[in-house]
Amino acid sequence: MSLVLDLEEDCDDHILLPPTNFYAVEHNCIYRSGFPQPTNFSFLNSLNLRSIIYLCPEPYPEANVEFLRINNINLFQFRIDGTKEVISSDIITEALRVIIDVRNHPVLIHCKRGKHRTGCLVGCLRKLQKWCLSDVVEEYKHFAGIKWRETDVKFLESFDVSCT
Repeated sequence: MSLVLDLEEDCDDHILLPPTNFYAVEHNCIYRSGFPQPTNFSFLNSLNLRSIIYLCPEPYPEANVEFLRINNINLFQFRIDGTKEVISSDIITEALRVIIDVRNHPVLIHCKRGKHRTGCLVGCLRKLQKWCLSDVVEEYKHFAGIKWRETDVKFLESFDVSCT
């Protein structure tokens, strides 16, 4: 007796591969990751996303725009440069307003690698959720790895959540 697999069907649509640095910030409603690639679309589709928050200045790739259109997902773009410069508090505040609006849930937050820009935004969300600062910084460093930035930590320490 032998096992026969039908490989004629395109199996790629059934593979659920999350984007780099994917994590559920809040189960079933807020997620974070690095930049989604077409190989991640089936996985993203399984999350039933309503919105994506994109934190890079570059235009969203056409394949990703088409994925959003087909799946009726809203794109919110906040143009933050991927440099070691301090992030604008005003931009983070605007992005937080999108995140805390439950009409946008489930929402995915991402930048290129899901480390610095995404980490700062999620860190500010954690401050809004009344996390202690040491836990906010620890989570940021966990996702940024050895490339964590002192300027980002200082930003997280100084960000005033009362403006949100």
